[in-house]
Amino acid sequence: MSPVLLRSLCLLTLYLTIGYGQEGKFSGPLKPMTFSIFEGQEPSQVIFQFKANPPAVSFELTGETDNIFMIQSDGLLYYVRALDRETRATHHLQISALDAQGATVEGPVPITIEVKDINDNRPMFLQSKYEGSVRQNSRPGKPFMYVNATDLDDPATPNGQLFYQIVIQLPNVNNVMYFQINNKTGEISLTQQGSQELDPVKNPSYNLVVSVQDMGGQTENSFSDTASVDINVKENIWKAPEPVEIEENSTAAHPLKITQVQWNEPGAHYSLSDRDKLPVLPFSIDQEGDIYVTQPLDREKKDSYTFYAIAKDENGKPLAFPLEIHVKVKDINDNPPTCPFPVTVFEIQENEGLGSSIGTFTASDMDEKNTINSILKYKIVAQTPQIPTDGLFLVEEYTGKLQLAKQALKKRDTPQYNLTVEVSDPGFKTSCFVQINVIDINDQIPIFEKSDYGNVTLSEDTAVGTIILTIQATDADEPFTGSSKILYRIIQGDSEGRLGVDTDPQTNRGYVTIKKPLDFETAAFSNIVFKAENPEPLVSGVTYNASSFASFKLILTDVNEAPVFSQDVFQAKVREDVAINTKVGNVTARDPEGLNIRYSLSGDTRGWLKIDPVTGEIFSVAPLDREAESVYQVQVVATEVGGSSLKSTSNFHLTLMDVNDNPPRLVKDYTGLFICHPLTAPGSVIFEATDDDQQSFRGPQFTFALGSENLKNDWEVSKINGELSKLY
Repeated sequence: MSPVLLRSLCLLTLYLTIGYGQEGKFSGPLKPMTFSIFEGQEPSQVIFQFKANPPAVSFELTGETDNIFMIQSDGLLYYVRALDRETRATHHLQISALDAQGATVEGPVPITIEVKDINDNRPMFLQSKYEGSVRQNSRPGKPFMYVNATDLDDPATPNGQLFYQIVIQLPNVNNVMYFQINNKTGEISLTQQGSQELDPVKNPSYNLVVSVQDMGGQTENSFSDTASVDINVKENIWKAPEPVEIEENSTAAHPLKITQVQWNEPGAHYSLSDRDKLPVLPFSIDQEGDIYVTQPLDREKKDSYTFYAIAKDENGKPLAFPLEIHVKVKDINDNPPTCPFPVTVFEIQENEGLGSSIGTFTASDMDEKNTINSILKYKIVAQTPQIPTDGLFLVEEYTGKLQLAKQALKKRDTPQYNLTVEVSDPGFKTSCFVQINVIDINDQIPIFEKSDYGNVTLSEDTAVGTIILTIQATDADEPFTGSSKILYRIIQGDSEGRLGVDTDPQTNRGYVTIKKPLDFETAAFSNIVFKAENPEPLVSGVTYNASSFASFKLILTDVNEAPVFSQDVFQAKVREDVAINTKVGNVTARDPEGLNIRYSLSGDTRGWLKIDPVTGEIFSVAPLDREAESVYQVQVVATEVGGSSLKSTSNFHLTLMDVNDNPPRLVKDYTGLFICHPLTAPGSVIFEATDDDQQSFRGPQFTFALGSENLKNDWEVSKINGELSKLY
């Protein structure tokens, strides 16, 4: 049997098996159609059965058949070899219907065969080995190189979708990946750790093994390929420059280049950012990374600047961290010395020895400290008055320390000196003015006008505040200073502090005044000794002597005085049921003149108490009743026996403590209260009780009861609370 006949028989069998003999899905009239067929399928596959309409009796196939597609005379379209999408993805065919003579009666009609992809191609890297380089500290995630692979399968299907990944990184420091790859594009960039830790000194190069898979890397049946990537790590040139020094007040043309920054790759856009938010930043940067100062700087206004240089890509995204730029303004000697005050005042005590320090005169200079421009020299160029001689003072050349150069000064001779001090730096001189006041020292002691002020006789009842004597001392030191002010102090004869001395600050006169009541019985005669002294200490070698002391004799005359109680109020406490003639308290008094005293009571309105006239003991003479008076108050009178029979009084308060000596009682009298008999209608009345004793003796509540047995048959008592009861 011939091959053509065998193929026809096979197609006929397939045709009959799948039902192409019937009008339907796989057969129909001649019309434009599109068919989709997976590549790689077995050949001799039926595509469609076209039906001819008379007078058509056969069909003709033309177009991109590639000797793969055939049509039988009965309209059966089929292909004889497996399709390959990568060879031709779409076949454009034409079918015509012919009559018996071979003439076209219909068509040609376009027929499109779309070859559907299967995963029959593996991805392939364009290179087996790639080489690239990256700067240390490059921005993480920014690609610095690419790897590329291709796959002949349809990229619109998973068969042609590629997935990149890094399989190996060598060296692998602490199992940390320094590199990352974009799974879809093959872009290689640094990780965050790589950006921070890559160091060409430690590891100048790295090797990566990169794989690519089709099917998006999602199935075990996907194809893959690998490539080697060698990466050279270059030193980062995006580094902060060394600090810059700029001389202040430069006369050079501006802007003036001072330093430069440079990104690792061309094309960066540079800008500056001010850290201190100045109104105007006197610096600029061009797109080559050159940094300029735009105007002369003044160190005395601002001695340093700190700002940031920023590099961005074409989209305005920062390429790396900003660089900190430090600029120091270098000083020049453009400021003269300045005086601390229009006139600087010092003081020196008279009689100070040669070389004594007066003080330190300190001028200032706005130029940079600890440089030649701010080192100052001091020199005295004038002194007034020149009494007793010129050159009384000297100044240390570099410290400004003023000293006494010659003889000791006397305030009475010249109380004040004025100096002109020349202060200079290497380029300027300034005249400053210094005033030196000579201060009196306390080298004179107070001297009393007389040492004995005689006798002062007073009655002992002289009023407090009375001035009893005026004393006077003088001091030769400078008036109205601590050296000449005089304070008087009683140092003997008044241990009780009954006297005091007030000083008039204008005259230094002292007024002896009574500060506490005098007492003839305690001290009838006193020898009072004063000391006159200054609040400022005396200079060394000078001491107070007898001239600074004075005295007088104080003589008191006796005055008959009333007895004096030891207390203003005497208090005692007893139970209210204490027995009669029980001692309940006592009082004491004394007579300043030592006379005997008799005690008596006044205001004993209830007649409860009596007092022993000699001892002052107080006794009960009648029953006490707390409920009548809880605190019993009487007055005690002390009368001197003999003399003028003077009297004085005090108070005695007796607190009575309660006892349970009172029965409960009804609050009011209920006698005559009319209550109807409860035969026809119920009725009630409320009784309230109390107790005159304190709460602690009442108990928690009262008990109520009817007093007559006859009433109990008709009435009943119930409690409302501890003090109320209801009868009904």
